[in-house]
This record gives sequence, structure tokens and C-alpha cells, in this order.
Amino acid sequence: MTPPARTPLGAHLPDFPWDTLAEAKATAEQHPDGIVNLSVGTPVDEVAPSIQQALANAAAEPGYPQTVGTPELRRAIVEWLERRYAVTGLDESNVLPVIGTKEAIALMPTHLGVGPGHTVVIPEVAYPTYEVAALMSGARPQRADSLMQLGPASPTFMFINTPSNPTGKILGLGHLRKVVDWAHQRGTIVASDECYIGLGWEGEPLSILNPDVNDGNITGLLAIHSLSKSSNLASYRAGFIAGDAALIAELLEVRRHNGLMVPRPIQAAMIAALNDDTQEAIQRTRYAARRAKLKAALESAGFTIDNSEAGLYLWATLGEPARDTVDRLAQLGILVAPGDFYGPRGSSHIRMALTGTDERVDAAVTRLATFDHSRS
Repeated sequence: MTPPARTPLGAHLPDFPWDTLAEAKATAEQHPDGIVNLSVGTPVDEVAPSIQQALANAAAEPGYPQTVGTPELRRAIVEWLERRYAVTGLDESNVLPVIGTKEAIALMPTHLGVGPGHTVVIPEVAYPTYEVAALMSGARPQRADSLMQLGPASPTFMFINTPSNPTGKILGLGHLRKVVDWAHQRGTIVASDECYIGLGWEGEPLSILNPDVNDGNITGLLAIHSLSKSSNLASYRAGFIAGDAALIAELLEVRRHNGLMVPRPIQAAMIAALNDDTQEAIQRTRYAARRAKLKAALESAGFTIDNSEAGLYLWATLGEPARDTVDRLAQLGILVAPGDFYGPRGSSHIRMALTGTDERVDAAVTRLATFDHSRS
């Protein structure tokens, strides 16, 4: 008997955005001095020696790790959130390590029972994986930056992102309080992606778990954190989710069944990173210097920088279609991401990452000095 026709899950998903940059990348690679690839937020600096040592010290452990994480890691997460971001009132039941936050975001609606007939709200200009998360669950994604746009609707799930990737916008206290009050009234789960919270340049990002935001009621609230950017641990796949203990328990149960376990040596490295604020401050200083150089160079070249008060990117525009700007920068050997990766509202912006070595950032600055913006 012939089985029912099968539709690959990928058929329901958008094209992988970076695949569309192949031609621009090839052009940039032809530059005599090589490409300056600022299209992705991939760390290029070393992992702190203390973190490497912690990883090595745990490398001989042969057994399976637990999905819930070690008690030491969960304590380190709770203490880090309180020490760094004034998140109080949590204990080990409120946190869960994950294998990098991209997979956690992509699977979160599904793991929390969101599915066909449900709506997942995502920002109008947003990290592409939020839309993918909704589509993979079978729910309907809806782009909205304002609660007014949603009217009386009661979506099941909402992603917010502060500071934003790609725009660098920080959601202020008033905005976050409105989101929390609105969600509590409707029973909507809010997942706040806070992976760039340690990189505030022209403002101080707040966690949705800060009591000033939620008055001590974290029902339905989750915060997503990553050590990829702050501690250069992208290759370690080191992140965690914190918030409502009931939702954390739901996620833990499903993730246990799926064998989604952070390797024990990575957990040891995470503890070292979370307990060492100095290594994070050093990396922040590197990014601040690169940001200052690239921002000045873009503005001198005729770009307008919008938002960008925090995070790992500059959100810039010449007032022309983003793909035209991408192609023109590629002629200078500089590769950036077009804003349309992040939704229709980004179609006239480009996103430039701060993740180039000092030498490559200096090369980009030199090349931008020759950029002809009169065509825009």
C-alpha cells in the first residue's frame, strides 16, 4: 500500500537568507586586499583562556549530561542574571541551558504546544528564526511592533527582541511594561530574546524579568540569553532560557525526550564565562572601538544610521533598495546583510556587523572613504 504523500518541512520555510548573498560575496572576494565580511555576527576574537581551561578540565567526563544542567551551572545563571541585570527572585527551577539559542528559538513554540490555529507575533523587522519558529510549529506568524496593531487579538505566543537584531533598538521600561501587562491580560506567552543585552552603547537594555518591568510576576515570561556574542562562544553553542518555572518545566520535559543536552564540558565553560565579568568587559571594549570606527566611516560616506543604540550591528541606509547598497559595497570588497532579510520594513537598510578583526575593520574604514554615495 502506498503511504500518504510527504511534504518536506523545508518546503514550508523561506529560503535561507544568506544563500542569496552568493553573488555579492563572490564580488567582494575579488578585491585585491580580500573580502571584509561584515554580513554575519560571527565572533572573531579569542575565547578567554579561563573558559578554555574550564572546557579542557571537563573534557575527560564520559557520561551523558543532564538536560536540566548541573546545579552549579543553574546557580551561576541565576547569580549572573541578578548581578548583571537586576533580575531577582529566581532560583534553579527558573533556568534551563540550551544548545545555542537559535535552536531554542526555532523549537520553542512547538515545544510549548503552539500549533495550527495559533498566532505567533514577531517584530516587524526581526531575526529570521522567529518566523521560522512559527512556521515550523504550524502557527501563523504576524508581524507587529505595536500592541495597537494587534487590537483585541489574543495570540498564543509573542517574540520580542531587545536589543534588536538587526536594528539595535532598545525597548524601554514603559514599552516592556505595556507588553507584560497586555500579555498577562490575554494569557499570551512572551519570549524576550535578550542575546545582545550586554552590548548597550547609547542606552541601558532591560530584561523582561527585571522586577521593574513585571512587578515580580513572571507568569508567561521567558528570557533568552546567549554567550555567543558576549564571550565569543558561538562555536560552543552556549545559551540558556530563564523565566516562568512552569514553562521552563514544560520545555525541560520535551527537551529530555528529544535528548537535547548541553555537553558537560560546555556546561563547565559556561560556568567559567558567567562567573568572569572581566572577560566580557574586555570583549565589549573591542566592539565599542570597532563600532566607533565603522559608524564614523559610514556617516562620512553618506549613510544615515538608524537606531543602533545597542547590539552588534549598525543599521544603515542610503535611502535606496538594500540590495543595491549591498552590491555597491561588494565592489569595495565589503559584504553586508540586506535589510530585507529581516522583513519588508527593512528593505532600504543594510546591517553591518562589528565582528571583523581590527585589521579588517580598518580595511573597511579605508575603503568606505572612497565610497561614492552620489548614485543614491
